[in-house]
Order: sequence, then C-alpha cells, then structure tokens
Amino acid sequence: MPRLTLGKVILSMVSTTMKAGLLLWLLTSLLVPGLANRSFQLKQRSDAVHSTAIKTQIRGPAMKSDETCQICIQFAVDAINVLLNLILDGTIVKGCGTLCGALAERTNKITGEVCDVLCAVVGILEFIKIIEEADLDPIYYCELLDQCKVNDHGDAKITNATIVPKSGPQGQFHIPVEYVSKNGTGTGEIGIAIHAVDGLIIEDFELNFAQDPGTYDVEWSLNAVPDPDCNPVPGPCEYWVPGIYNVTVVICEGTCGSDHPHASIYDVVNFHFEITGK
Repeated sequence: MPRLTLGKVILSMVSTTMKAGLLLWLLTSLLVPGLANRSFQLKQRSDAVHSTAIKTQIRGPAMKSDETCQICIQFAVDAINVLLNLILDGTIVKGCGTLCGALAERTNKITGEVCDVLCAVVGILEFIKIIEEADLDPIYYCELLDQCKVNDHGDAKITNATIVPKSGPQGQFHIPVEYVSKNGTGTGEIGIAIHAVDGLIIEDFELNFAQDPGTYDVEWSLNAVPDPDCNPVPGPCEYWVPGIYNVTVVICEGTCGSDHPHASIYDVVNFHFEITGK
C-alpha cells in the first residue's frame, strides 16, 4: 500500500487556488513550529576556516520576512543534495510518499514532512524535474516552486560601506553597510568576503528576502582574534596576523555567482582595513 502522507491527504481536498495559503499554514503551524526563528544564513562558505566569527544584522524601515520562502530555503539547504542523490541512485519513486519517506530516513521526520507538502503542491514528476533543474541552488529551487519571490526589475545600490576601526590590533571590528533600492529586490543574497594576509578567505552569505523600495542597513561584527583551541585538521585556522585585509561586499539577485535565471549582481564594493598587532 502506498504511503499516505500528510501533504497528500490535506492538499488533495482543496483547490489549486487555495494551496498557496494552506501551504504556509501547514509549514508554519502543523509541521515546523518555531522554524521561522532559525537563522536566515544560506551558507557560510568559509566553514572550513576556523578561529573566526562573523555575525550579521539586516534591518530597514520596510524590511519584511517571508516565512514560506525561509522554510523552503532551509528545506532546500538540508535536503536538496540528498534528494538529488536519491533520484540519481535510482530510488523507487512511485510518488511523493516514497521519495519523501526515503528522505526522512536519511535526514529526519520534519524534513520528510516538509518534502511531503512541497511535493504534493506540484506533483512528483514536476517535483523531481525542479530538483534536477535547480542544480543544488536553494534560492532557484524555491523560486521554481513559487515559494520565493522573483523581481527581475529589482535593484540595489550600496551607498555606504566601511569598517570600524579601519586600523587597529586584533579584536572586534564592525562593518556597517547601507544600500538603497528604487524598484525593490528579488529574493537573493547579501555577502561579505574578507581576504586575509595568509591567503585564506573568510566569507558569509545571508538570505535576503524580496524587499520593497527603500533604504536598508546591514552590519557585520567580525571577531578578528585567533582561537587558541582551533584544530587545523578539519580546516585551516585564521591567525589574524598584522597586515592589510581586503574586504568585498556584494548584493545579489538570486544566489551570488549563479548562472540560473533570476540571478545577477546588483552591486559590489571593495575596501580594506589593517590589523596592526595583537
């Protein structure tokens, strides 16, 4: 007997026009209460570089969150690679239940339930097609599922980017950034890359929801202090030696660096700071 899933049972009872609103209710109320409080961070691409800490705050007068998009992105980060491997490995895919059941076995029950709901919205064949087309790009995947907003006429201009202090010993550095959008933005990323003296690159990329026109502030806090307990075996340690550190800040539509539709670089700026000693 085929597996009877929560998503299939409920979504089969409503019309297509009702599914979008019901999806949000299922995800935020039934399946994953509290998930909306999780970090918006898509991927810290420097997770192999230890002994550093970057924290981000994004704010603005018109700043909006998008719970459905956020949950879809978190699901994609957790599951899309596993789903793709299940499909490529020839896992029996008779329907959403079999695929999402296999996903739950390899991840966890909640991820499997979110899979059930998303798959039930579009059907198994379209769900698999979207997984393959997204090619491990979480934002594009959720745009294909109509869970994250697209704005191909969006824009963002960085009007101020600096670091405080611009020169000083190892310690706390603050990187405030301001950007302005005239036409609003699509779902994308805002990221920072710090090019260290020893050749390492410390990066942080955050999910940036589609926003209305307005002025927005982002601030990174950088703890430029070596970690005395760093283990170099899993990845290199950053020691923050004296010298000039180049910084790049970028705002993107879609995933930065992606060649998928609805992806581009809105703006990028470069500046530097100096570490003078311990």
